[in-house]
Amino acid sequence: MATFFKRLAKSAPIAFGFQSNSKSRITFGALAAISGGISSYYYFSSLNLVYADQLNEDAAPKVALNPDKWIEFKLQDKVQASHNSQLFRFSFDPNVKLGLHVASCLITRAPKEQDAEGKTKYIIRPYTPISDPDAKGYFDLLIKVYPDGKMSQHFASLKPGDVLEVKGPIEKLRYSPNMKKHIGMIAGGTGITPMLQIIDAILKNPDDYTQVSLLYANVSPDDILLKNKLDVLAATHPNLKIYYTVDNPTKDWRGGSGYISKDMVVKGLPSPSDDTIILVCGPPGLMKHISGDKAKDRSQGELSGILKELGYAEDMVYKF
Repeated sequence: MATFFKRLAKSAPIAFGFQSNSKSRITFGALAAISGGISSYYYFSSLNLVYADQLNEDAAPKVALNPDKWIEFKLQDKVQASHNSQLFRFSFDPNVKLGLHVASCLITRAPKEQDAEGKTKYIIRPYTPISDPDAKGYFDLLIKVYPDGKMSQHFASLKPGDVLEVKGPIEKLRYSPNMKKHIGMIAGGTGITPMLQIIDAILKNPDDYTQVSLLYANVSPDDILLKNKLDVLAATHPNLKIYYTVDNPTKDWRGGSGYISKDMVVKGLPSPSDDTIILVCGPPGLMKHISGDKAKDRSQGELSGILKELGYAEDMVYKF
């Protein structure tokens, strides 16, 4: 499994398994009270209703996540994705799905220390899985490991067989097929993760005709996460366009250079319209430059930055 996972990371860092669930249909015959009187009819009808409720409960889809309870997921494997980022695959019951909507994130926690009363304090951070929400038995996280990042250092210390506590999902933007004719995306660094979740949902659905344009900013070409996978998707799906820009280009770099500019947005993303939406996710500096950050209560907040200057309205922009 480790060799297979590493091979995937080099060619197209995450391979998604698409599995469809067959749905059973149960038909109940009408119960006629031919004899025994009205009381017998109601008695047997009640039994049928109880039985139907039990079948419906058994047929309800079971998911691995719980929004109100911390669940332990075992690390199956991890692999280096870039010079400072790693891919982590966590496993669970292979017969169930994770229980994630597009686009949603998870909440993770790790023990930090104990307080004066001996109670454990935790580091808590949200992350967006990049695996297919319909996949059964596993989910994948892409984590950038910072030297002073308490949670990312915890991830880096994990070994196959170790467990991670997870709660969720936390829904961000509820995506539905063809909700907009054209979706523009601006991402920086690991801000690519919710974008990829939506991109995959669109591209795997033959009835979704949404056009997607992505501007992806990084420090250097080596910092571009999941570039192999993104390039394959763009090459095989005409409704996906990607433009990369980096702060420190190399001599052989053929993409853009510098911060995302007004010109890049005008040329690479859909114009302001009721049929378009621009999604933004990245570090605070990028958010402030492009759209303004979210409010202190984590609501969308006021729109500012390049997008406001170019005439986009608040309902045309979504900040992750």
